[in-house]
Amino acid sequence: MRFRGGHNVLLKGRPDSAIKVMPEPKVLYMPLRSERFTFSDILVKDGQKVSGGDILAKDPDNYEVPLLAPRAGTVRLEAVENHIVIEDVAQLEERADIAEEEMLHIEKEMGAGGIKRYKLLSLGAWQFFYDAFTGQLPDPLGTPQAIVVSTLSLEPFLARGDVQLHRRLLNFTRGLEQLQSLLEYQPIYLGMPNIRSEFANLIRNQIRGYAWVKMLEKPLVYPYDDFALLARRLELRSSNGPVWAVRTEGVLAADRALTETKPCTVRILSIGGTGVSQPTHLKAIPGYPIRRIRDQYVFEPSARVLNGGIFTGKILPEETLGIDVECRGITVLPEPEEREFLGFIRPGWDRDSYSSSFLSAMRNDFRERLTTALRGEGRPCVACNYCEEVCPAGIMPYLIHKYLYANLIEEAEQARIDLCVECGLCSYVCPSKIDLRTQFVEAKDLIAKEKEEIRQEQLRQEEARKREEEARKQAEENVE
Repeated sequence: MRFRGGHNVLLKGRPDSAIKVMPEPKVLYMPLRSERFTFSDILVKDGQKVSGGDILAKDPDNYEVPLLAPRAGTVRLEAVENHIVIEDVAQLEERADIAEEEMLHIEKEMGAGGIKRYKLLSLGAWQFFYDAFTGQLPDPLGTPQAIVVSTLSLEPFLARGDVQLHRRLLNFTRGLEQLQSLLEYQPIYLGMPNIRSEFANLIRNQIRGYAWVKMLEKPLVYPYDDFALLARRLELRSSNGPVWAVRTEGVLAADRALTETKPCTVRILSIGGTGVSQPTHLKAIPGYPIRRIRDQYVFEPSARVLNGGIFTGKILPEETLGIDVECRGITVLPEPEEREFLGFIRPGWDRDSYSSSFLSAMRNDFRERLTTALRGEGRPCVACNYCEEVCPAGIMPYLIHKYLYANLIEEAEQARIDLCVECGLCSYVCPSKIDLRTQFVEAKDLIAKEKEEIRQEQLRQEEARKREEEARKQAEENVE
């Protein structure tokens, strides 16, 4: 498999491979919103006692995906806006909140395969699945043309696949077997790093006997773990149906839901960045108080906290009090309070640059201490073409930027802005520090909105035409 573009990003604050178990909290703050989900259908009442695994709410716009209670406790609905609070938290035995009547109905209608898909959805494992082309939640009852599994997590500083797999290789292979049981003849592509370590060789030997698994070995260069890129390189087309995409933690969740029939309420996430005292991986549950994590690990008094990695993470709002169900990592970057005086003439011995314009180009590879300043302020595009060199999608970001700057939306669309995978490398290497990623995301949303408006207008016109045709026929019948 050949890739183009990409860039190996070396930054300080990389979490180590150890996993620390966070102490049990007394209160959980369950956010009702995450990147893909909005749990607006509340199924519990204020003051209600719940057990671990009970369904608190559902997202009606995403196949009724549930928000599960990670622990037993008492529900408070009015305590914090946009959160379900669980007080008096107790670590009791979890139970699977599955309706037997529903199971019997599914078995009658869809058989054993339908039961497995229902379990994946109702036990929280389906939240780990993506549509490789859109990044959205795929239809749990649909039929994919393939499943793409990636053990890599290359964006700094998200939880890595090797950490997820530690001491759970048997669970991972069982999870692959469970996924294969949902398919007929469709393949499973397994992405692995092209390294020869003892652990990597152990995985290869374990998977070698699975004829239905096709191995994909990829270099450890960001963003070669992107699902849209993998689907394109495999020549899978969206017109042939969805491609299910899942990371290591999703395969492990499938094993837990289908092999053990237990709810998936525990996550391994990273806490990294140059504002963290001890970058590491944490074993925590959704709703875990973010303040407890900050008090223990964040040492910077002025820091920007991201929900996610360096490139694609979003600023964590102050009003969000707990970890959401999709959190894969928390990244903390120092927030300089003052502008660096004459920073543009500093030799940059401790600063990295894609253009090798700093004195650090004379050093061997080193990890840079990145802050939110990103080595300067935004300036006009200088057409250096660095963004095109690193772009893994094969588009020309600088050209699309100029089209968007001139409000030439159609030209930007013709330049294939739709192929952008939103990895953020163009923004990172840009010497002018133009936030290309944000600009492209907003433009893609605008284009999609305009297309939807055109589609809706065409539907209205078609409906009006049908009504006129029916009225004309009715008038002719009345005349006769």
